[in-house]
Amino acid sequence: MEKWWLRCCSLLLLLLVVIFTASFGTVHGGNVTYDKTSLVINGEHKILFSGSIHYPRSTPQVIVTYAKLTSKMWPNLIAKAKEGGLDVIQTYVFWNLHEPQLGQYEFSGRFDLVGFIKEIQAQGLYVTLRIGPYIESEFTYGGLPLWLHDIPGIVFRSNNDQFKYHMQRFTTKIVNMMKSANLYASQGGPIILSQIENEYGNIGRAFQENGVTYMHWAAQMAVGLQTGVPWVMCKQDDAPDPVINTCNGMECGTRFKGPNSPNKPSLWTENWTSFYQAFGGVPYLRSAKDIAYNVALFIAKKGSYVNYYMYHGGTNFDRMASAFITTAYYDEAPLDEYGLVRQPKWGHLKELHAAIKSCSQALLYGTQTTFSLGSQQQAYVFRSSTECAAFLENSRNGDVTVQFQNIPYQLPSKSISILPDCKNVAFNTAKVNVQNNARAMKTQLQFNSAENWKVYTEAIPNFDDTSLRANTLLDQIGTAKDTSDYMWYTFRFNGNSPNAQSVLSIYSQGHVLHSFINGVLIGSAHGSHNNMYVAMENNVNLINGMNNISILSATVGLPNSGAYLERRVAGLRQVKVQGRDFTSYSWGYQVGLLGETMQIYTATGSSKVQWQSFQSSTKPLTWYQTTFDEPAGNDPVVLNLGSMGKGLTWVNGQGIGRYWISFHTQKGTPSQQWYHIPRSLLKSTGNLLVILEEETGNPLGITLDTVYIAEDQAS
Repeated sequence: MEKWWLRCCSLLLLLLVVIFTASFGTVHGGNVTYDKTSLVINGEHKILFSGSIHYPRSTPQVIVTYAKLTSKMWPNLIAKAKEGGLDVIQTYVFWNLHEPQLGQYEFSGRFDLVGFIKEIQAQGLYVTLRIGPYIESEFTYGGLPLWLHDIPGIVFRSNNDQFKYHMQRFTTKIVNMMKSANLYASQGGPIILSQIENEYGNIGRAFQENGVTYMHWAAQMAVGLQTGVPWVMCKQDDAPDPVINTCNGMECGTRFKGPNSPNKPSLWTENWTSFYQAFGGVPYLRSAKDIAYNVALFIAKKGSYVNYYMYHGGTNFDRMASAFITTAYYDEAPLDEYGLVRQPKWGHLKELHAAIKSCSQALLYGTQTTFSLGSQQQAYVFRSSTECAAFLENSRNGDVTVQFQNIPYQLPSKSISILPDCKNVAFNTAKVNVQNNARAMKTQLQFNSAENWKVYTEAIPNFDDTSLRANTLLDQIGTAKDTSDYMWYTFRFNGNSPNAQSVLSIYSQGHVLHSFINGVLIGSAHGSHNNMYVAMENNVNLINGMNNISILSATVGLPNSGAYLERRVAGLRQVKVQGRDFTSYSWGYQVGLLGETMQIYTATGSSKVQWQSFQSSTKPLTWYQTTFDEPAGNDPVVLNLGSMGKGLTWVNGQGIGRYWISFHTQKGTPSQQWYHIPRSLLKSTGNLLVILEEETGNPLGITLDTVYIAEDQAS
């Protein structure tokens, strides 16, 4: 009875916290306009700091099930962003998640866009909604649903009636959803800015006049939806009025050409805090100093909105990542993949935001003057009748001392000092006062007992096992339709030389190949993010009589960028045996693996196959199953898959992403070894873990770990 009473008290306390937050933290929007200085909200000019957090790459609000308090990620991420000095949360809208089939919509769980925005509003922050609906974002197919590919005559992101019809239809649906929930600032909601299209300037020239026409159409269409808030186009120098052109990149203080109209503000929609990571690559480490320097310079040059992409990257669950992109996304952001604070990046930027905000009145209402302090030193001074603020820049590599208003100031190498009163230095971008922290893993469970594992070996199909046939090699993207990473290409032929050694040559446009002859693996090969094509050549022994060739082609995500995306293909392009070309031959196809078709990674599907005992020997294309209990505490939970090769992992039926341990960096280590399992996916006991291993990894080396921040390290 006592435990029951304590649980009830805990739930009541949680409810009171939620009510308090909703009542006292909620932001209420209003009229949003802009001028050359900044966005204007309810008549007030604003300097705004924003951070990208993508709702499908983390998990939703706090819930209670079976008297168990489950802390999910959205509220914690938003709270840490606010504590870090942000005013705005920015997110894309993911068309392929929300409309996986034409006319069939999904907005629940991690895809609850309205719920995510309401959580942001409840915590007192604004929202920038990047509808796109093409988003790139290292997301499979750039966020476009694959069914678009099958519409006759369609050309993506061009002056094409079929594409424009569906783009307008989906964009209108999202806008109407926001209006129905009163989420635009003009309705009292938190959305102050929207984006149409995405980095179209990168590809527009490929479409020539059709590109120009399409870009103007997209802008006009968006404005015509009458959201009551401004629209932006990023990396679009010629964005038509009233749409604002914005900057993406790491150095918008130096590289941005500026607004294309004198009445538009200078906005930075993507300040890359790191960079995406591909399998086979290492993380890109961008320093807190460099980020702060470029933000301060952008503000000094009359910028008024800076968004960090990403502030929290999160996890590419299931098969969400685009080609060769790791499951962890922007793990080096101020909030890491698990939502833990990365220092000194998070703390240094928090101090930067406070210093700039202390200059707000002078920045927004003062007159700017600039003058040289030396060969590579510059002063940006903002004066009003009552305020004065100065930004002193040293752009050279090397410390210098400058004179400003007859006072000497030491400026470290490549830095900016912020003087809110034109006298005293409140912040210097190169002086990091925040200590570094270190992330560590603690093993909670070892899966080293063979008795606890069950195995199911995937069948290798022959030509006779297939029902889909063609006299040519089919495109994997158009055939598999993103239902699986895998597609079997099979054919058979008579060998007339017993025990003769021949050469099997395969050319593929992505991304991984496993070749079998008469059921025996004879070779594997893969491409990379920079070269997705695969060429494989193996010596093979053929039998006298019928030989069955089975080639498993695997994509590691779909392409996500570039003009004419609908024309991109994957899979086998040419196959030869001893010089004989089998490209135009009778082929049999199987989309996906049998285990996927039966969904044996779920509790229900698992019962459809006969699992065997694990005998400690490993073979390719094997499914492994076991169960585990949730670790105690609230630290993030991860799987250490360092003993595995390549494949997919599910926990309680939810895909937690692709893993690829065997694809090493130049340093000889995996690009990603630990894989996040959000606690919201876990039960207290009996969690079902299923792994599909393509290669010969050994599950006995897997461990279940928790993640924690170790003692702060000296910076």
